[in-house]
Amino acid sequence: MASTSSETPSLSLTSSSSSIPGSNYDVFLSFRGEDTRHSFTDHLYEAFRLRGIEAFRDSEKLQLGQEIASELIQAIENSQYAIVVFSEKYADSRWCLDELAEIVECKKNRGLEVVPIFYHVDPSHVRKQTGPFEKVFEKHQENDSIDGEKIQKWKDAMREVGNLSGEHLLPHQRSEAKCIKVIVKEISNKLSNTFSADTVGLVGIKTRVEKLKSHLAMESNDVCIIGIWGTGGMGKTTLARVVYGMISNKFEACCFIANVREESGKCGLHKIQQILLRELLNDRDLKVHNDHNGVLMIKSRLHNKKILLVLDDVTELDQLKKLAGENCWFGSGSRVMITTRDKHLLVSHEVKEIYEAEVLNHEEALQLFSLKAFEMDHPPEDYGKLSQAFVDYCKGLPLALEVLGSFLFKKSIDEWKSELDRLNEFPERRILDVLQKF
Repeated sequence: MASTSSETPSLSLTSSSSSIPGSNYDVFLSFRGEDTRHSFTDHLYEAFRLRGIEAFRDSEKLQLGQEIASELIQAIENSQYAIVVFSEKYADSRWCLDELAEIVECKKNRGLEVVPIFYHVDPSHVRKQTGPFEKVFEKHQENDSIDGEKIQKWKDAMREVGNLSGEHLLPHQRSEAKCIKVIVKEISNKLSNTFSADTVGLVGIKTRVEKLKSHLAMESNDVCIIGIWGTGGMGKTTLARVVYGMISNKFEACCFIANVREESGKCGLHKIQQILLRELLNDRDLKVHNDHNGVLMIKSRLHNKKILLVLDDVTELDQLKKLAGENCWFGSGSRVMITTRDKHLLVSHEVKEIYEAEVLNHEEALQLFSLKAFEMDHPPEDYGKLSQAFVDYCKGLPLALEVLGSFLFKKSIDEWKSELDRLNEFPERRILDVLQKF
């Protein structure tokens, strides 16, 4: 099963990324930064992250040029859904309009699903380019550097997306938090229904998902805490994320906290408790002042709520005691998944259900390696023996297979031999330590 690494900006609680070209995303966010970057869109992005949904939003650094960046085109093409936040100054930006035109192209050519959000604007103004959009398009037409064909393409894109059903948010008439909750739930439900198609590139995932789901005992109304244990690079986080996406629509509230080890070291456990509570209670203003206060709040405010919680990369017993101390902290039917490299930690916390992560068998390992090295599920004949040697070196670890396969992509046979010799110089070192040099 393929494993993916996590980007970890300040208190990043999932592996959602905003600037990694070539990755696969659940959602692409198109918005006018001046209008909503630090308000509605930021809150929506955070809600997606906390739900375990991979969202892409452009960074301010990308928008230095006039033309749409290739990174954005790639991100749109690699997304399942596009959410377009139409705001008053959306059409002021040629960048946004190019982005929108690309979204419509992907909708037509590859079935990208598009959801419009009309943020403080009238949907009819978007469809007809009237109201605040009328003068903007007049300015575009007066600009000699923009040809008429491109302007017509922008108008057609606005009309097409403006005609789609979406969310309409007027000032002081509807809670933004409630609107975001509706959007996230809708996307989450859609993703859970299409997850089997989305996991095609995750080699070996199906059997492992079924095994983990058997530990979850979804038919039971008991609270269940499940450990996912294994060494680094085995795909524990990927497995937890896939199952999280498949079952999240069965709970009142969900939260995926990635990199507990790193984030607790940087920010303290009380900050993670605060994020956990804010997401599960849908309360952005909630404050946690210290660890003890956080424990009391989790116990008192979640004990009647059916929640799904993932604690990823847990390394200390204290982390478990303060984030998911006992089953009685959570409402009937709740599920907590814990990924860790330390089985003793799970035993000490009296976690009864422990799923041991499995390495890939040889056939699965060769398939994953080939997908990364050749973009096909088997190696070409002239690379066959070398591929087998690299696969043997990786010992079934998905992360190692991905890193090496991607590194060797489009390299010559001589380059492959050279890299294999280099790896064999350090047979006593741990695979993941060696791979840090790639």
